[in-house]
Formats: sequence, structure tokens, C-alpha cells
Amino acid sequence: MEKVAVVGAGVSGLSTAFYIEKLRKDDVSVTVFEKENLPGGKMLTVLKSGFIIETGPNGFLDNKPYTLDLVKDLKIEDKVYKSSDKARKRFVFVNGKLVRLPENPIAFLSSYVMSLKGKLRLAAEYFIPPKKDDSDESLSAFVKRRIGEESLEKLIDPMAAGIFAGDPDKLSIKAAFPAVWHLEKKYGGLIKGLLAMKKEKKDATAGPGGVLTSFKGGVKDLIDALVSNIKGEIYLGANVKKLLPENGKWKIVYEKGDEIFEETFDKVVLSTPSYITAALVKKFDKKLAEKLYEIEYSPIAVVAFGFIKRGLGHDLDGFGFLVPRSEGRKILGALWDSSVFPNRAPEGKALIRAMVGGARQPHLALAGEDEIARIAYKDIKRIMKIRHKPIMTAVFKHPKGIPHYTVGHVEKVNEIFKLASNHSGLFLNSNAYRGVGVNDCVYNSLKTAEMVTSE
Repeated sequence: MEKVAVVGAGVSGLSTAFYIEKLRKDDVSVTVFEKENLPGGKMLTVLKSGFIIETGPNGFLDNKPYTLDLVKDLKIEDKVYKSSDKARKRFVFVNGKLVRLPENPIAFLSSYVMSLKGKLRLAAEYFIPPKKDDSDESLSAFVKRRIGEESLEKLIDPMAAGIFAGDPDKLSIKAAFPAVWHLEKKYGGLIKGLLAMKKEKKDATAGPGGVLTSFKGGVKDLIDALVSNIKGEIYLGANVKKLLPENGKWKIVYEKGDEIFEETFDKVVLSTPSYITAALVKKFDKKLAEKLYEIEYSPIAVVAFGFIKRGLGHDLDGFGFLVPRSEGRKILGALWDSSVFPNRAPEGKALIRAMVGGARQPHLALAGEDEIARIAYKDIKRIMKIRHKPIMTAVFKHPKGIPHYTVGHVEKVNEIFKLASNHSGLFLNSNAYRGVGVNDCVYNSLKTAEMVTSE
């Protein structure tokens, strides 16, 4: 029987372990190592004062089948919880007020998000010739070239902050928004591409599409289901200190409690953040470690506020809002969680989560919890004209929160995987490489499991 170790029990590690067992049936023994005392990584759900609070992502989009397929495999379809219709109403804070983002071209023409000049520049994208080579460029450079400066400032910059907590001047268009990059490559432009896809009856969206979907008990339902469906051992509070190639196998040295243990495996999957992976491989491959250390992370803090709904000062009729950096605020945006998923707050209460820090202002995410809460409350109070003080506050700090796919990321990752392939039985899989969303993590986990089981 082949022994496989999976290091890291976030959604990527757990999904990989689950799929390895599914593909190999009884012919494999999988052991999962997790440094923390809880599985899930940054996908944790906390219950506080009757509120269901996500410390990180609050779900996935159903426009790709990967997570829904996993849900079917886990037999937890009854726990799936689709967002309310309010989730389709999204806002951006521009010129000192909340403005609804248009959902279609007609609504865009009458929207106050952009000036007439900005709208005309965006429409002119149809006539802009495509870039002639395949070289990478920043999101900022791509957007300015194709749809103009105002679109970057009011639409794309806040979106980059919302998805990656990222800096559009550094983010790679090819790695962070591959669907958008491919529209230009294949069709010669964004508008041309969207029109062609509509004609081909494909999903004509270059950005996030589909319905936001979660679980009745929060994302913890998915993590719990994975844990309960994995037959192998899951060692929590087990900190892997060393990974060493030894006689065609892999020796793992790990610390649990006050004791040090050693175990040998045929194959190892490192489902850890790239900087943790780098620390584990540097003893036998310095070049691979150097490349892994080059992947940046954006620090982010999530602040959850519980309010009495009556007389709050805002109707929370929507998904939430994002803030362009040009507005000079300290939060990146806020999600109206109890409007999107009504069971997230007790009857008569409201749950709002604000995001602080990111690549835009990383120092803010690293401040003390009281200071982060003060910053977040001050901004949402002003932006939303809130009258109440919160009845519940919870702060979740992620000093290395979201991988920041900077220019050249695709080429960097290709080199990382090429170097890793020199070591038989070693596999890498986390959100550091090819997608940060839950769907991406699940898809990449399935592909990794296929490689592990086919070798």
C-alpha cells in the first residue's frame, strides 16, 4: 500500500487528500498534517453572540462546477445555501457616496459611477488594437490601455482590492484575471470578445459571474464534511519541521505537543503557503526555495460587526460595497453578510464585515485588534451613515492573507513546478500558484490528486 502525506489541512490539502482516496480506493494510505489545532486554514467559521462569521471567504460562485461536484461527492447537497437576490446589487463608493454598479450596458449608460467622458472612453475599447505579443503586464497597464484611466480608478481598482486585496499596479493581468487576458488574445478586445461569446452562446462574463453560494452553517460545513470523509489520519497541532528525501522516499519530521516524531512516505503533497513550502524544501533544493519565496502575500484583516437592525441608518439592500483608493478611505470595502445570507445574523440583527489593509495599506492590517476595529467602524459609519454602535465586534488578522500574483507570476509558477518535478514523489498545491478562489483550489486539488495517483 502506497503511503502519501499531505501537509496542510486548508481546503486545498483536505480536498487533495479526499480525491487521492477516492481515485485510489483501498490502495493508498493518506496522512494529513496540520500545524494549527483546527482544520480549514483561512476558511474558518466562528459563532459569536448568535452570528455566523466567516474569517475569510464566505463561499464560491456556481458558474464553475468544481465545488458543486465536490459537494455531491461529499453528499452535503442539503447544506448548500445560495445567496439572496440582494447579492446581485453591488455598490462602489465614489465621489463620497455609495453608487450601485450597473448590471448591464443599458444600466451603465445611466449610471453615475463614471463620467460621460469615462463611458465614451470605455466604449471606444472596441476600436483599440490588441497587444501584439504575449508578454505579461500589470492590471493597471492593461486597463489603461484598453478601457481608460477612469475605468481603472472607479471599477477595476476596487475589484482588485476586493478579490486579491491587491495593488493593480503590481497585479499580473495574465495570472490574476486570465479570462480577461484571453478575451484580448483570442478576440482582439474585450467588447469584441464578449459579443463573440454571446453569439457562441457561451457565458459572456470576463469577471466574477454566477450565484454566490455557501453553506447553512458557513464554510465550516465544507471543511467538516471533508474531514469526516477522509479515511486516513489527520494530525492536528502537528508542525512539520523537516522534509527530507531518503532512499527514494520522503522522511517527515514533525512536532506534536512536546514530542518529535518521524515518518516515511512514498509521496508528499505540500498544500502550504509558498513561504512555508520554501522553508521545507530549501534543505534539498535552494533554487526551488528561492523561487517560492518570491511569491508575495497581502496582509488583510477582517472585522465583523453585529448591529441592531432597526434604526441602523442603512437598509443594507445589497451585497456590499468596495472603495477605490482615490477616495482615501482606510477600508477596502464591506460585505453586508446578513443580507446576502440571511441566517448569518439573529432575527432583528445585521452582520457587516469590513476589510482592512491589503497591498494598498498593509500596515493597517498589522495594527492591534482594537485599532483595526476602530478604523473599520469609523469608515463604515461615515460611508453608510450608521447611527448605532455595534453590539458585537470580532477581528480576524491574516498577516500573510492572500497571495499577490504580481507581474511575471505565470512564468514564475511554471518554473516552480518544473523545478519541483525534478523530485520524484513531491507535489505542490495551494492558492499561491494558480487561483485564489475556492473553485480554483478544488479544481487544482483534483488535478494534483490525479497526478499523485497516476505516477
